[in-house]
Amino acid sequence: MTMRQRPFQQVDVFTAVPYLGNPLAVVLDGQGLSTGSMQAFTHWTNLSECTFVLPPTAAGAAAGADYRVRIFCPGRELPFAGHPTLGTCHAWLGAGGVPRAGDRVVQECGVGLVTIRRSVGQSGLAEQDGARLAFAAPPLIRSGPLDEADVALIARGLGVARADIVAHAWCHNGPHWRAVMLRSAEQVLGLKPDGAVLAGLDVGVVGPRGKVGVIGAQTGGQDTDFEVRAFFPGNSGMAEDPVTGSLNAALAQWLIGAGMAPPRYVAAQGTALGRAGRVWIERDDAGTVWVGGASVTCVQGSVRI
Repeated sequence: MTMRQRPFQQVDVFTAVPYLGNPLAVVLDGQGLSTGSMQAFTHWTNLSECTFVLPPTAAGAAAGADYRVRIFCPGRELPFAGHPTLGTCHAWLGAGGVPRAGDRVVQECGVGLVTIRRSVGQSGLAEQDGARLAFAAPPLIRSGPLDEADVALIARGLGVARADIVAHAWCHNGPHWRAVMLRSAEQVLGLKPDGAVLAGLDVGVVGPRGKVGVIGAQTGGQDTDFEVRAFFPGNSGMAEDPVTGSLNAALAQWLIGAGMAPPRYVAAQGTALGRAGRVWIERDDAGTVWVGGASVTCVQGSVRI
């Protein structure tokens, strides 16, 4: 295959301040690239995710899609992920993309069509750096309480007492999240998870490996309502994600639906890593949960692939 120059952006997502969110590589023209080439470039970026923008399929275009995106992480392609959805949309708008529906962008990806609102909670155009976009949370593939054996193992892996886990649920919306709520945000921030213990969640599992999401409520006087952390097995033990759209989407559906969170709140994530991620959650009158955040472009140019 002949290499050629392709427009490229590196975007920081869920932050209005560069380098304090979750970075994403976006190749704005993925046409003609094989899956192998996309996966190889993703590995080269050394980021958690990389996306490739393509024209929608015929079926997607007929259903209103503005573009199609393929989302890769090291080792595999993902059907959906939150910060790649917002970051790709931000880059597409910034590169001159014009939505067919005006204030809404429709993205086609592995889970189907995902709607993105162009402005949430502030004035201004969403393609400007720092403006917020929000995606409609895709339906949960699996919900309901975790097996008690898993909860006990998660407690050991997080280094907390079983009684400190006040609620738990499957939060599978593409990524296989197991989620637990602790007594407080302070307890969430103090976690030092043991990857060797948590790896026991995946014994005998075939396919994508399990991930653990943790949330705790803030005390009064904070500018956010919850603190979130996301842990998953990595090549060198337990890794932590700076800010995670898919997890926050699933947490919101679980907690709002169960009456454990208000229909509108702000979650902080990445604090323990020195980041300042902020995720805006809102459930509208129709019951759709919107997951929003700012994005900023840190690198812009072209890549030769």
